[in-house]
Amino acid sequence: MPSIEKILYFMSSGLVTSISVGLLGFGMSEQWAEATMSCARGGTGFFNGSAVIILDLFNGTLQRNFCPGFGGQEKFEVIPTIIKKEVTPVVLHILMVFLLALCLLFSACSLLLSLYNSVSNPYETYLGPMGVYACSSLSACLSVVVLILFAVNINVTTMAESVVENFVGGVPVDLIDKTTKMKLGYFLVIPYVILSLISIGLIYAYDHAVYTHRREQQRPTEDAPKEIMMY
Repeated sequence: MPSIEKILYFMSSGLVTSISVGLLGFGMSEQWAEATMSCARGGTGFFNGSAVIILDLFNGTLQRNFCPGFGGQEKFEVIPTIIKKEVTPVVLHILMVFLLALCLLFSACSLLLSLYNSVSNPYETYLGPMGVYACSSLSACLSVVVLILFAVNINVTTMAESVVENFVGGVPVDLIDKTTKMKLGYFLVIPYVILSLISIGLIYAYDHAVYTHRREQQRPTEDAPKEIMMY
């Protein structure tokens, strides 16, 4: 049986990782952003309408108020809708979803390694701590990239404008004063990053404790007088 210390550290790391996976999975099903912009029929310069877009990763809702005409509310699928207008937002969005899938995969690998090592041979670790370091580090780094990509896509590119233009029936519109607000799904990625780093910290603490214990066992021999060692 492995030592109690090893069981506690690796089980704690596995628990933290499982919580992070649950948070990210829940976040992926929630709303990620809301974009609001002023709207006018193209060329009139009279901005009396507005459009509000609420996005999650795969679906969204568009609420139009005099943009143009009386507007209405439409539901849409994100990728099929924006691919009709712009290439860059589609590429960024698909890349972001792919990276999130990789985050879940690496976290699952980290979880499996932690659970396996918590019950494995007390003197051996299979791909851990290095395996946990690698998987959890990749999860944390990729999720940070996801945060940056989504913020760029919703704020810098014309992703939101493309959605509105797709639902105005071919009528040219002018869109200005875009404001964005990040929602729960986006912010849940942040604790996922933190928990991935905590998982690394727990295994590092175990690794450091093992190294310190090994050094203490070697010290009596290293500190012994030369006469005793010769004898």
